[in-house]
Amino acid sequence: MSMLTPPGMGGQYRIKGDKYPRMRPHRRRGRLVLAVVASAAAVGVIGWGTLQLVDVFTGGDEASAAGPKPDCPAKASPSPGTRPAALPEPGRITVNVLNATTRSGLAKQTADELKKRGFRIGEVGNATKEYDKKVDGTGVLLGPASSLNTSLRVLGTQLADAERRTDGARKGDAVDLVLGNAFKALTPKAQADRALATLNKPKPAPSSGNKSC
Repeated sequence: MSMLTPPGMGGQYRIKGDKYPRMRPHRRRGRLVLAVVASAAAVGVIGWGTLQLVDVFTGGDEASAAGPKPDCPAKASPSPGTRPAALPEPGRITVNVLNATTRSGLAKQTADELKKRGFRIGEVGNATKEYDKKVDGTGVLLGPASSLNTSLRVLGTQLADAERRTDGARKGDAVDLVLGNAFKALTPKAQADRALATLNKPKPAPSSGNKSC
């Protein structure tokens, strides 16, 4: 036994030569490593939380905000307006002006005004028995089925309150303006011109973009 070995200690604690036994238990080293890892994890969590707070107060990453979202389709660029249906010019519409009232000369007077506004004038006279003295409103616009969204729309700008009707059995392109008991005069020309310009103005095509993006 070496002189450096304390009394009663032998075995692995026996001192041999100039080497001394390690008195610190091995498990303390494991605790030290665990403490270092825990400290590093805590620092990482604190750093991540700080970044989140900065993101909240600065409004997020400007670079990502500038570009489109990954799940949002790119918005289509606005396309030029398109006219839903080709509307004829007044000069291509033949109008029969028929008087369904008891006032004489009303059809001729109205036909002359329509002619000044560029419409073609066909028959001028009294209304048929179907309408004579049976129209209480300002008038009835009557034409073939194909004229509902074409000629009758254009003629309707001249008498805004007139009722529009179509006759499927009717032949030809001419339309009738049947003057009713409430008729006083055509729509003022300036107002009628604005209404006609609105009809001929192209309407913008709807955007196909996703509004939620």
